[in-house]
Amino acid sequence: MTRILIVEDDPDVATALRVLLTRAGYEVVAAADGREGLRRLFADAPDLMLLDIGLPGLDGWQVLERTRDMTDLPVLLLTARGAESDRVRGLRAGADDYLPKPFGNDELVARIEALLRRASTSRWAGTAQDESLRLVPERRSAVWLGEEVRLSDIEYRLLQVLVRNRGRVVTTDQLLDQVWDDPQGVGRDRVKFAVLRVRRKLQQAAGSLETDPIEAVRGMGYRYRGEGEGGG
Repeated sequence: MTRILIVEDDPDVATALRVLLTRAGYEVVAAADGREGLRRLFADAPDLMLLDIGLPGLDGWQVLERTRDMTDLPVLLLTARGAESDRVRGLRAGADDYLPKPFGNDELVARIEALLRRASTSRWAGTAQDESLRLVPERRSAVWLGEEVRLSDIEYRLLQVLVRNRGRVVTTDQLLDQVWDDPQGVGRDRVKFAVLRVRRKLQQAAGSLETDPIEAVRGMGYRYRGEGEGGG
């Protein structure tokens, strides 16, 4: 049974989430603060985490950072309504999705289903590569200029789509459709921040800010051009 970890300090919200997700067929474990959440992460090996930002003690940002240091587990952030800065910060930090409070039950379950579907998909099959980069599906990583780069699920799929379309512009909507299963274009900032994370990791692996194979095409999307092919 698919296991979901809820890290939420409001007991009423946590109880409502537990009831909802149990009825939806999930096994649920819960933690009331950040430290307990990290302990449950180790002990229970969940398939997805629902993470509230406003936690006492070790807050949601710290939990997200430590989680990303250890695992590519899908993380759905629960944020205060209207707190755009929180959503942007969460996407930059590697969260897979966010949902402002209060939220509808059906939307929450749909978001969870989408994240789990992406995490369990077999679209890793087959490698995509060129002279400088090789994707390693079994490790969800890339070897760039001889250096291994560890990627999250989203980052791997993003790079995979770009490499398979080498030399062609992939639009933001196409990336939302193929990487996030989001053809309606909701949450377009997710693409920008995920691309920034991938570019930063490749630059760090190469030890140079100039060595970057992904080109942003203003007003259109992104293009993988490989090393030394020019662009901007």
